[in-house]
Amino acid sequence: CPTFFPLFFSFLLKPETAAVLKRTVEALMERGAVVRNLENLGERSLPYRISKHREHHRRGGYFLIDLEAPPSIVSPMMDHLGRDIDVIRPAFIKHPLSKTEECSGIVPANYEDKLTAKKK
Repeated sequence: CPTFFPLFFSFLLKPETAAVLKRTVEALMERGAVVRNLENLGERSLPYRISKHREHHRRGGYFLIDLEAPPSIVSPMMDHLGRDIDVIRPAFIKHPLSKTEECSGIVPANYEDKLTAKKK
């Protein structure tokens, strides 16, 4: 099912941020997720002070990972990211499937009728 996976990282320098994102995406893919998009929402103040891994955080980098994965990976990923000292607050948000409309301009051919029809 399509899922958004917002991550809040502690404020890191760019090489460290890239390493955290790489670790996270690799862990998702190892568990069967298909990562569709990765979006950097920027560094900003957190809505409230968050204490994580014996540190207090007031600012963080916000990232949004758009992925498709089975629901069974949520719990193992939350455990995995809970141990990552650079991740402040991971979350999974399920978003609804978009309805695909069937194309009405294409009429499927009935091959059985074509095979049994007499030639003129």
